[in-house]
Amino acid sequence: MSKPLTQKVSPVFWITIAIVAAAVTWGVIVPDNLKAVTLSIRDYLSIHFGWYYLIVVALFVLFCIFMIISPYGKMKLGKPDDEPEYSMPTWFAMLFSAGMGIGLVFWGVAEPISHYIKNAPTAETGTPEALNESLKFVYFHWGVHAWAIYATVAMTLAYFKFRRGAPGLVSATLTPILGEKAKGPIGKLIDVIAIFATVVGVATTLGFGAAQINGGLNFLLNTPDEFWVQLVIIGVVTVLFMISAYTGLSKGIKYLSNTNLVLALLLFGFVLVVGPTLNIMNVFTDTIGSYIKDVGNMSFRLSPNNDAEHTWIQDWTVFYWAWWIAWSPFVGIFIARVSKGRTIREFLIGVLVVPSLVSFLWFATFGMSAINLEQTGAADIAGLATEQALFGTLMEYPLGTITSIIALCLIGTFFVTSADSATFVLGMQSTKGSLNPPKTVKFSWGIAQSATAAILLYTGGLQGLQNALISAAFPFSMIMIMMAYSFYKAITEDYHAMKKETSSSSSSNQSAKTGS
Repeated sequence: MSKPLTQKVSPVFWITIAIVAAAVTWGVIVPDNLKAVTLSIRDYLSIHFGWYYLIVVALFVLFCIFMIISPYGKMKLGKPDDEPEYSMPTWFAMLFSAGMGIGLVFWGVAEPISHYIKNAPTAETGTPEALNESLKFVYFHWGVHAWAIYATVAMTLAYFKFRRGAPGLVSATLTPILGEKAKGPIGKLIDVIAIFATVVGVATTLGFGAAQINGGLNFLLNTPDEFWVQLVIIGVVTVLFMISAYTGLSKGIKYLSNTNLVLALLLFGFVLVVGPTLNIMNVFTDTIGSYIKDVGNMSFRLSPNNDAEHTWIQDWTVFYWAWWIAWSPFVGIFIARVSKGRTIREFLIGVLVVPSLVSFLWFATFGMSAINLEQTGAADIAGLATEQALFGTLMEYPLGTITSIIALCLIGTFFVTSADSATFVLGMQSTKGSLNPPKTVKFSWGIAQSATAAILLYTGGLQGLQNALISAAFPFSMIMIMMAYSFYKAITEDYHAMKKETSSSSSSNQSAKTGS
């Protein structure tokens, strides 16, 4: 006989549900107040701790590079004889879908256009210098730094779960430094923060994503840009990811991730061919060089003596670093779950390099295709709403209607994959780290995410919830620092124990040969 739900779930399930319910109630009753309060907290952290975000994210990058080149890189995220559970293409597809897929579709045109035409980091808008900066900073925001945040969380969780047999919980990774306290109130608080960030992150994505799909339908088919359309979209996505969640990790998410990858490659390849191909590749090559040359400076750049540049950094770079940190519990836990059996070196190179290069190519292709339309006067892409910029660009090239439909399908499958992945992660975190959480728990979280998105989209409280998510990044960044130290402490112990065991084994074998 199976255990009842109340015996399977951890107390953090009920605590987090209560916190989310309180936040949603606040957003329903006084959405403007929620937005104002959370915005003030977010702005305070960005203004007073922008320096901290830049330093801590740079340290995560250096930590990952150190682990790649150190002797620890050959150790596995699992037992020495464990093999990867998923093929390399499927693994990359899962990384891409869970990590940033929907963000690339949403911002692939809008962000380069914004940096080039509306608000350049340092150069005069609309100039060749602004064009170079637009892609250089997009690479910076969506590249190695972002993935180093995810990789730090994922590597630590995977190591403790698959190498040391610890529960798949954020709190469990801190046992080497917290001891038994990791199982007490402190550990529960850490897990609540991780679950809250995941629920809020996916709920806001569902809400804003529904708005983007609605914006695309409005642009293409003149569908009303109204709440009831967005509610239908959320409803359809919910049904689809519930079906996917029911089929399990090795079926639903795996097949959807591969579908995402195929659709994304089709759309990317087509736009690269029909767009200004030579210009795309020239600018891509040039801006990659600029990014590599300036990445060190950008990593620590705050421009405190230039108000305009300082504000831009707070609005973009600091915002992104907080956003990725806030998303890292969800994405990190999911990446950890699908990375068993890979060496640390293979894992880090795969997580840092491949998704970053895909992102760079994506932004160069879609960004330059849109910028080319602006430069030639063929279309005013900058004048479109953010959620319509991609569709406005696609419609100016051959087979625009077909590629726009593919883009809508891609957005939809990315949403389903993200929500499905999140229900798995939430189920895992609220059932004491179970690798196969009960379907009832996953369904409960799925309904909670969708209901949160729908309710706050209707009342206008979604932006306030997003601000709360970004604010949650501040305490979780400190947890990440503890996770990195705990991981280093654990892997150092295991590495030296392994070397000692290998040395003893070699000595025994040598003695046996000598004796014979």
